Amino acid sequence: MDKQQVSACIIDIFEKEFEVAPERLTPNAHLFQDLGLDSLDIVEMMIQLQKAYGIQLRDSEEARAIRTLDNLIDFVVSEIEKEAKKDAPEDDSTSNV
Repeated sequence: MDKQQVSACIIDIFEKEFEVAPERLTPNAHLFQDLGLDSLDIVEMMIQLQKAYGIQLRDSEEARAIRTLDNLIDFVVSEIEKEAKKDAPEDDSTSNV
C-alpha cells in the first residue's frame, strides 16, 4: 500500500466520520488546531485505521509526535510496512545448502 492510497483512505475517514470539508484536508493541516479534532476523535481515528488496515496502532513516540495530516499519513504507512515485514516469510535461501 503506497502513501497515495493511505492518504485517500484517511481523507475519506476525515470527510465521513468527522465531517471535515475536503478543502481543509491539506498535508500541513494541524489535526487539533486546523481540523478541530480532540483526544476522543484521535482514538476514533485510530480505531478506523485499525479496521481499514488490520494493523495494531500502539502508543509510541512516533504516535505522540503526530501533529499534521501528513504526519498521520506517514505514520500509518510506516506501521503498514512494519506489519508487512513482520508477516513476510523469512528468506531461508541458505537452508538448502
